[in-house]
This record gives sequence, C-alpha cells and structure tokens, in this order.
Amino acid sequence: MTVFSIPYIIDNKLMEALRWPLAMWLLAREGEMMTITEKILTAHCGHKVEEDEFIEVDVDLTLSNDITAPLAIKKFRDWGGKKVFDKNRVVLVPDHFTPNKDIRSAAQCSLLREFAREQKIPHYFEVGRAGIEHLLLPEKGLVLPGDLIIGADSHTCTAGALGAFATGVGSTDLAACWITGKIWLKVPSTIKFVYRGRLQSWVSAKDIILWTIGDIGVEGASYKTMEFSGEVISSLSMAGRFTMCNMAVEAGAKNGIIEPDEVTFSYIRKRAKRSWCFYHSDTKAKYIEVREYDVSKIEPQVAFPPLPSNVKGISEIERVNIDQVVIGSCTNGHLQDLRIAASILKGKKVHPEVRLIVIPATPSIYLEALREGLIEIFVETGGVVSPPTCGPCLGGHMGVLGEGEKAVSTTNRNFIGRMGHLKSEVYLTNPAVAAASAIKGRIASPEEVS
Repeated sequence: MTVFSIPYIIDNKLMEALRWPLAMWLLAREGEMMTITEKILTAHCGHKVEEDEFIEVDVDLTLSNDITAPLAIKKFRDWGGKKVFDKNRVVLVPDHFTPNKDIRSAAQCSLLREFAREQKIPHYFEVGRAGIEHLLLPEKGLVLPGDLIIGADSHTCTAGALGAFATGVGSTDLAACWITGKIWLKVPSTIKFVYRGRLQSWVSAKDIILWTIGDIGVEGASYKTMEFSGEVISSLSMAGRFTMCNMAVEAGAKNGIIEPDEVTFSYIRKRAKRSWCFYHSDTKAKYIEVREYDVSKIEPQVAFPPLPSNVKGISEIERVNIDQVVIGSCTNGHLQDLRIAASILKGKKVHPEVRLIVIPATPSIYLEALREGLIEIFVETGGVVSPPTCGPCLGGHMGVLGEGEKAVSTTNRNFIGRMGHLKSEVYLTNPAVAAASAIKGRIASPEEVS
C-alpha cells in the first residue's frame, strides 16, 4: 500500500510522524482511490474522507496579516481566548499596509505586534524582515508538503504548489482555530487539469493559469480542488508552480495543488525545520472532471477588466494606452519574475507617461536582485523599487490609481476599483508583457522591444 511516494521525514519527533502511518493504515483498509487532497484531509481528520463530507481537521499552520488578524484577535478575546493552541503554528505577517501608510494602518499593525508579544509567537515578521506572506512562508520553510494550512487571506492557496492543502478562511474561523487548533471543512471534489506541449517564447505559468481561468470562468471551480498536472507542470520551477496555485482562487477553487516531486524536494530540503510528507493521487482516483490543454497554442495572455477570466491573446489586442505598470505581488514577485522583467528593460527607458513600480516579494528576493544588478536596471530605466508589500494590489498604497487611469499589473485581480478609483482599470499580464508595456506606454508584446 502506497499513500505517498517516499515519505521524507527529517526529524525524530515521533508524535509528529505518527499521523502518516495512521493515514496509511486508514487508506489501506479502503483501497487506493483517492486524490492528493483527499489523502491530506484524511491524514488530518483521522478517518477516510468522502467527497462533500463535512469534517473537522487538525491544522498544521495558521496565517494572517495586518488586515485580517486584528478582526481575529478581537473575536479571540470575545470568546475568552487566553492562549493560542500552539504558538509555533501561528504566523503573523504585516504585509498589506506596511510600511504603515497612515495612523489607522499603524494601529492595525500595533495590534499584531502586541498580540505576538503577549502570546510569545516566534513567527511574527516585522517590517524589514516581513515579505509578502504567501511567498515568505515557503521561503522560510514554514509551509511544507502534506501540511494542512489555513490563512485569513484568499491567496493562502499559493502553498498548494508544495503539495499541501492550503485554503483561505475568514477571520472568525481563524480565531476559532487559534483556540482549538482545528477547523471544519467540506471535502471538495477535484478537477484535474493536464497540460501538455511546449511553451512559446515569453509564455509563462501566469499565462497558463490566465488561459485556464479564461476557459472555465471565475466560478468554474467553485469550492473544488484544482489539481494541476502534466509534463508542463513538472517542468515548471517552484516560482511558476506558486503562480499557478496562487490564482486557483480566481476560478473559485477551494484550493490549488500540485503533486510534489524532485523540484519540490530540492526547494524544501534546506528550508524545512520539521517533518513533511509527499502525497500523490492514486491512478484510480475519482475526479469530477479532467481537462487537458495543449500549451503550444497559448500566447502571452492579458486579462482585461473587470475579471481575470476576461482574457485575450497579446496578438488580439488593439492599442490600449496605460499610466502605470506594477511588477510584483504574491503572484509574480519572485526573483525569476524580476530577472525576466530586467532582461527586457535593460538599456531602455520607461515611457515618459508611465509609472513603473517594481516590488520584490521578500527581503531575500530584494537582496538577491540587488546583488545581481536587477535593482540598478529598474532604477536606471526610470522605475521605482518598493519594499515588499501587497500595497498596490488591493489599492492600499504604493501605487493607487486615480480616476480614469489604466494599469498593467502582474497581480492576480482586476475587479472594478481593485487598485484604486472605481473608474480606473487593471490589465493582468506576465512580467515580460508588463516590462514591454512600461517601455511602449501601451499594452505591448515583449517581441516588440526584445
């Protein structure tokens, strides 16, 4: 009986390791017909789960930020909470309005800081050490394969790229979990997405996920698991995998997930500080649907407002003049993304009517970009480099749009008013298209400037 291939256990904490033998025994009794998501949920609830069943599960890690944590802290206190269930499984990251933009945001962050001190939470990340939460946690080895992770932020699903079950919840659910260490969930059905073929020039994981959302719509995977697979996914770097899973929620998914492999192992082996487990879907696992794509047909994609599903290929787009370009966020703030953008911008100038804002996702990414000379390229080309923050993605700060302004952005949402004024517009692209657009002053293909 094989529940997962190669259970990499990296410490001798017996109690932590007991969960997986129990899961193996449970699944062996029932036969091998489960998806990776169902196996992780089974391991965390103590019995074999069934599709659409409501279950109570143990949580490996909880995450919140400067917007969602203050609400959870209030509810925690209202319910008489004294101590969190496990201080080592609580992560607090002030990343949305930091560095603080005003008095109100400073008060929000003070609440986090005081709560972290009171509860002696080791995984509180202050400004200068904080990064965009969904990329900071994997980088720090805090989220690992086989984990069950909840976060009071919809893009918590990013961690599914490591072969974990990760999903967003509300602040009230988070507060309850801080007290009990558990949460209730409905077991999602799974749609399997299989990607084959060879990517064209300048096409990346961002284009694959935009293409997919364009195909199924923003409700196409509502409360379902999006399991990404196929030779194309296997060839993606961890950065690309994080991008794919990050935007699963834009199709309404409960979680996005990719089976772990040697790429995953290479990423976590020097980061992990506790045990982890590799799960894989069984060959006879039940899927509600299987969708297959030939990626060789995909060109760089642009999601027009007001939805991530409103996609067009770059060759289909007529002239759209822009005012701002944002390269960064939890979707495309990886070092790999900055390298691509810098390769296009090097030796060129940002269009005089365009503002270019570049945001490395974590301090370590920022530092490496500095060492490689990428920051110098961005500044010399006429851009501005921000400290790690979610600011402009949600129209918070560091790049808010005014009335009538249009932005090309590597972020994940382009709803009405998402980045500022209700009459502003956001166009979602990959970093290469964003960089080319910054040079041209309009939505442009990298082919035009490379």
